[in-house]
Amino acid sequence: MTDNPQRDLLAAELAREAPPAVQALARELAGRAGAASCAVLYYGSALRGGELDGILDFYVLLDDVRAWPGSLPARWANALLPPNVGYIETTFGNQPLRAKFAVMSTAQFARRVAADSCDTTIWARFCQPAVLVWSRSAADQHAVVELIGHAVDAAARWAARLGPRSGTAQEFWRALFARTYAAELRVEKQARALDIVGKAPERYAALLTTSWDRTGLHYSHDNGQLTPQIEPAARARARRGWAWRARFGRPLNIVRLLKAAFTFEGAMDYVAWKVERHSGVHVEVKPWQRRFPLLAAPGLYFKLRRLGALK
Repeated sequence: MTDNPQRDLLAAELAREAPPAVQALARELAGRAGAASCAVLYYGSALRGGELDGILDFYVLLDDVRAWPGSLPARWANALLPPNVGYIETTFGNQPLRAKFAVMSTAQFARRVAADSCDTTIWARFCQPAVLVWSRSAADQHAVVELIGHAVDAAARWAARLGPRSGTAQEFWRALFARTYAAELRVEKQARALDIVGKAPERYAALLTTSWDRTGLHYSHDNGQLTPQIEPAARARARRGWAWRARFGRPLNIVRLLKAAFTFEGAMDYVAWKVERHSGVHVEVKPWQRRFPLLAAPGLYFKLRRLGALK
């Protein structure tokens, strides 16, 4: 234990043991970049649900994205607009596994978990539960705990400024996730985002107040009602800053979708699977779309909008 309760909570959470199949996949992914691999994080709906029949989500952190095997254009794309993403199908014993992985450097990750980052997607994901399935060393393990701590700090700061003037911890988190989902191009319904908090209410309550304590945000606590002490002018500035991020978020995700069309092997099949799983809308991927995903991506986007799969 340390004198930082928030980091202690996160260190224990990240150190949880993942299923053997998940560990094997993490080792395989780490091996692709050899000595440049720093850590592999497991996160997302499969982790929360404890099931292996969906898509397993991983983040692979590297010293340098150029160490990841791939084409030169893909490496340039990852340097300019991380992360690059990929899809893998394999088996562990008799268990079929499907996984999506994202690759970026620890420096890129660190910039995107800061509260002042214009990109909200990384800290919004990693303020949620994750497991550090593989790490190169104890120093890398410690560094990941710090990075995830920064993600939680960013989320807690925005929750205070975008949430109710007074409310429960769950109300602050739900208000935040409603905002982050609205700022992204997501096929999941916002109700799914709100349900994230309900799966671990004690976790989110503990992390909110320990983060506020750690970052020096004053608040009162009365009968489960939290009231952050934020001046109206500071709250107004924060809301203007968020409005800018919200306007920026969807175009950024569209650009990432287009980038994935030529850097993500199996992208069209993955997108079709993701859309059907979360919205119930079935999309038939044609052979030419698999062959020319970059040309097919804009048409797929507008088709999904027309069918109501994207809001």
